[in-house]
Amino acid sequence: MRVLLLAAALVLVLGLVSAGGAASAQPQAPAPISFAAVGDMAMAPSADGGASFFSRVRSVLIADVVLGNLEGTLATGGYSKCSASSTNCFAFRAPPAYAAVLKRSGFTVLNLANNHALDYGPTGQAQTIAALEHVGLRHTGRPGEITYLSIGEARVAVLGFAPYRWAQSLLDLPGAVRLVRKASEHADVVLVTMHAGAEGAAHEHVHPGTETFLGENRGNAVAFSHTVVRAGADLVVGSGPHVLRGLEWYRGRLIAYSLGNFLGNGTLSTAGPGGVSAVLQVWLRRNGAWAGGRIVPVRLLSPGVPALDDSGAADVEVRSLSKEDFGRNAVRVGANGSLLPPAWRTG
Repeated sequence: MRVLLLAAALVLVLGLVSAGGAASAQPQAPAPISFAAVGDMAMAPSADGGASFFSRVRSVLIADVVLGNLEGTLATGGYSKCSASSTNCFAFRAPPAYAAVLKRSGFTVLNLANNHALDYGPTGQAQTIAALEHVGLRHTGRPGEITYLSIGEARVAVLGFAPYRWAQSLLDLPGAVRLVRKASEHADVVLVTMHAGAEGAAHEHVHPGTETFLGENRGNAVAFSHTVVRAGADLVVGSGPHVLRGLEWYRGRLIAYSLGNFLGNGTLSTAGPGGVSAVLQVWLRRNGAWAGGRIVPVRLLSPGVPALDDSGAADVEVRSLSKEDFGRNAVRVGANGSLLPPAWRTG
């Protein structure tokens, strides 16, 4: 009898071990890919070598992919696009060593598709690219450029668009479709960043149709964003208007039409809405599906450096703009900045 009992106990233990082993062998879902994105950054020489630029916001620039729009150049050479007598022309240039400031602050990829990328001509652009690559920073936004980032076993494609000849064209929708489809064939998640829309406090709202500013065609941000999402983009992040704009939910994907200013040490206006900024944090599953997000409010302090903003002004601003511009398709902004799909999408 004792032998039978021992045998039965052994069978029970082996069964439990087997069951536990089977349970532990169940594959776990991969962790979502994390993104942090900010808006326009136009750097100028600083007495502290840029040490103070991002010192107050580094804690929220931590993600698998950290994206910013680099307005201007990191260069010592080239010729300014502005004449010496011009009073309404702006050309931005900072030392190439400031690429290391961006790297240390958490950035992983910079968008160069914007109206200031050629402020100091091809020489300035070439020196900017060399400075970024020297410190291991990736870049995107030139014609035909797809930047691939490896995140563990996943692959993320980043594409930048703007309405300028030196950038992947925002105005060529069929071309954008081809490029996004190509990226989606070789990546798990596709992030599109656009430099689109008119500038300033009078242009916080998103309106369908082409936007113009100072005589320039600044693109149709709504048509472009919807087009690239249909082509396979999983997240669209905008810059250019220098103010925050609303968030739209389109076909299960988030479109952030503008993240405003993020750094302008004497280069960008920080008055009124120009000084209210944010860090967009998003988590996406490896099939591009939504896993969560939030807005981190930021305010630009003199002379234009970002600091975390406990007042939550960005939450209020983005919540209001999203509701007014997109109605039932507005992304919901919670009291703590959390982002949720529209209520009709979640039942």
